[in-house]
Amino acid sequence: MTDTHRPSADLKPNSWDFETRALVKPTGFREYDARWWFGHPGSDKAPELNLYGVQALGLGLGTLIHELGITPRIVTGHDFRSYSLSVKQALEVGLMQAGVTVHDIGLALSPMAYFAQFDLDIPAVAMVTASHNSNGWTGVKMGVERPLTFGPEEMGRLKTIVLEGLGKPRAGGGYVREEGLRERYIADLVGGFKARRKLKVVAACGNGTAGAFAPQALEAMGVEVIALDCELDHTFPRYNPNPEDMKMLHVLADAVREHKADVGLAFDGDGDRCGVVDNEGDEIFADKVGLMLARDLSAQYKDATFVVDVKSTGLYATDPVLKANGAKTDYFKTGHSYIKRRSHQLGALAGFEKSGHFFLQPPVGKGYDCGLTAARCVIAMLDNNPASSMADLKRALPVSYGSPTMSPACTDEVKYGVVDRIIASFEDKKAKGTKVAGREIVDVNTVNGVRFTFADGAWGLIRASSNTPNLVVVVESLASKEDVSAIFAAIKAELANYSEVGAFDQEV
Repeated sequence: MTDTHRPSADLKPNSWDFETRALVKPTGFREYDARWWFGHPGSDKAPELNLYGVQALGLGLGTLIHELGITPRIVTGHDFRSYSLSVKQALEVGLMQAGVTVHDIGLALSPMAYFAQFDLDIPAVAMVTASHNSNGWTGVKMGVERPLTFGPEEMGRLKTIVLEGLGKPRAGGGYVREEGLRERYIADLVGGFKARRKLKVVAACGNGTAGAFAPQALEAMGVEVIALDCELDHTFPRYNPNPEDMKMLHVLADAVREHKADVGLAFDGDGDRCGVVDNEGDEIFADKVGLMLARDLSAQYKDATFVVDVKSTGLYATDPVLKANGAKTDYFKTGHSYIKRRSHQLGALAGFEKSGHFFLQPPVGKGYDCGLTAARCVIAMLDNNPASSMADLKRALPVSYGSPTMSPACTDEVKYGVVDRIIASFEDKKAKGTKVAGREIVDVNTVNGVRFTFADGAWGLIRASSNTPNLVVVVESLASKEDVSAIFAAIKAELANYSEVGAFDQEV
């Protein structure tokens, strides 16, 4: 007899089973959130999740909430995709089946859902979003301890509950439709701040959900806003809303130059990340933006601690301004959940992740990643330096040359095993003194993939993406852009030895 409580990993669309049983592909459970290919009309790629699977996820999440002894109340929201509302409602059915009261805030950004936990005094959150992933993806960001989100331990237990059919129905579930959260969220993140300096800001949203929030929030900060691709369109007709995507940043740079703006700000699909283009139309990678913000914030809050992910520039550790301000830097594992949790544990003033997640802790923010709060800090930094442009502040940093975050394809099923073999390869190169890009490796850091470093301070990183079927490659040199290209060429040659690794999404 078929076990209808245990989700299947493989059901064919347009079949009886697909319409009556739960489909949940195990690889959708990531280190700190969940993400699946849900599909869309016209797609010929097999779905990894159906609505009954989402309901099973909700039942599993509700069961975990009870296991953890958390008050059974949860905030739910959804991003702007054609199917996100349906996915959220299926999730809510499962949560209510588990005896949890759902507080639905409607269309939202992820940071708005996190804000609602504070505003409504509710411990748990489940935000339906695939962030910057292309149309057809869905996912859920979850947490039960504000402002934190799940890490590997909670995600592992949730995966077990769902895939083994251990969800327990309970009485007592309910539904509340919450109103007014958008307005209260915007008022809270603006916090009464008004720019004294006359500034023109281009806000690029890639037709993602942030388009319904960013222009109004930025205008409330007292700046002139040029809205770019802020109309909601889940097909993402020009580019995916991803502040790390060079296509998005190039479009934003063109608009900054056209409008002679002071700064360009790019927001991802669920509004928890922010990218920056300076007034000259040059992209500033988020780790350098974080360093600029750390300089500004550490001048106001002496002896501050900042948490930075291992993809980020090495300049935090050597910057003379941070040293003069008594600031300390802690390098930690990449991943928004890891950096958020580490910042909370250390009582850091802020955490910075190269992907564009900025975790502004009290009194600057509430501790969760919010692209609009980061935008407010960028505008405040310009306000605090009235004689300097964004480009001036960038040029004041020590010089280094970095690559974009590049993502060669590698399936979820094999990517971690591939990275283990790559780690072994670079450890062997260091042990044998094998030259890479013309010099020997002096250090191999394996806290998160492999970060190999040369004597001159240049480094390269190869790790498995935590939420997409890719590897992640980053390079930094203190010498030149040409050296970045040389190190990248060496990495690309190394990856050519692994048949499981496919094409890069972009290159240096």
